[in-house]
Amino acid sequence: MVLKQIEAKGRPARYIPLAIGLAMTATAVLAAQGSLPPTAEPQVDSTATLKLPENPQVFGSAMPSVFKATAIVNGEVITQTDIDHRLALLAIANGGQIPANEIDALRQQVLRNLIDETLQIQAAKSEEIEIKDADVDKTVARVAGNVKQTPDQMASYLKSRGSSIRSIRRQITGEIAWRRLQSKKIESSVNVGDEEVQAVVKKLEASKGTEEFRVGEIFLPANTANAQQAETNAAKIFAALQQGGSFVGYARQYSEASTAAVGGDLGWVRPEQLPDQLATIIRTMRPGQVSQPIRLPGGYSIMAVQDVRKIGTADPRSALLTLKQISITLPKGTTAAQGQPIVARFAQGAQTIGGCGGADKLAADLHGEVIESDQVKMRDLPPALQEMMLQMQVGQATRPFGSIDEGIRVLVLCGRDEVDATAPTFDQVYAQMNEERVNLRARRYLRDLRRDAVIDFR
Repeated sequence: MVLKQIEAKGRPARYIPLAIGLAMTATAVLAAQGSLPPTAEPQVDSTATLKLPENPQVFGSAMPSVFKATAIVNGEVITQTDIDHRLALLAIANGGQIPANEIDALRQQVLRNLIDETLQIQAAKSEEIEIKDADVDKTVARVAGNVKQTPDQMASYLKSRGSSIRSIRRQITGEIAWRRLQSKKIESSVNVGDEEVQAVVKKLEASKGTEEFRVGEIFLPANTANAQQAETNAAKIFAALQQGGSFVGYARQYSEASTAAVGGDLGWVRPEQLPDQLATIIRTMRPGQVSQPIRLPGGYSIMAVQDVRKIGTADPRSALLTLKQISITLPKGTTAAQGQPIVARFAQGAQTIGGCGGADKLAADLHGEVIESDQVKMRDLPPALQEMMLQMQVGQATRPFGSIDEGIRVLVLCGRDEVDATAPTFDQVYAQMNEERVNLRARRYLRDLRRDAVIDFR
């Protein structure tokens, strides 16, 4: 599925829609709300020459939803079509369908996200930050390339499923604008003292051998007015994740932390760097686990542990691998029974491959192909392949994996370079502390944009 493949590359599962080019000025919004004083000039009926009937009978069908404004944010229109396109992408992420009982709640959440994106783009424009079409084109091409498509092919794919390339382009524009705005308005004002960094470095040295975690977070803000709704939404997201939903996709879509754009990734952290409520939970979790919603001051967090390692000690999962992949494709319509003898032959050949030099011969015997890849991080491999690789010597091959429909593969281990286990440098610790403070201020900045916005719901 395209969306999940996009997520696996670490980028835009969240590349989904925002407003089209209809617009209303802030003055018009205020006038519609009755905030402007009445004019003293005489009112002239501009339709007098048309001689229109007072109660006209209307014929034909209603105008399509593209003309129906759902919200006007500081004069910029968000339409029902914008929401529908984003919901279509959510459907792709959920295997092609969204449960009927979740549609209404998802629409409201999507609208909130679109409002935030509009505010972010508008704030960037007010700071004279220009997002060029070329910048967006590059990201679109990269996203399409990640799923082995051209931008035109991806546009057709999205259109066939009820979304549009325009939606993704708008989303990309919003994320670029927000990053550049943070750089200009926030990062320049964040200060991390050398003494603070040195204190953390000393703690890291003292904690050598203790565990640290690669963590993701979905954060939903809550206050006295919306606490119950936030708790309900958090519970629904957790339930969807338990049923196989993508954590990265849900983080990009629903999290209101500034890490949403990177799928909620907090990077490597030690429990003591987190609030006590989170630290207690994280210490009990193993890779692949997702926590239930955790109540914090200001909201709810859902945490995911992606990996675990020990500080300052050698970890075989950190090794860089040189691999050859042999893949064979079975004829379309091959049944499991028909494919089994071929798979068995492939497995036997992999056991006696005789090192990486034998990969080409095995591929030729089975009419397969060979792909070479260097500098592959073992941690980036699927967990099942990691477990096999940990037990393998250079020159050995994995057991066959894949499926009859999509092809069968083996990986041959051609080289393994262990990574030196050193403590984080001063600069690395500084960068992480700086990022955490930028994230906090970015969250507050977005809150202020919401507070000052003129939003007219229709």
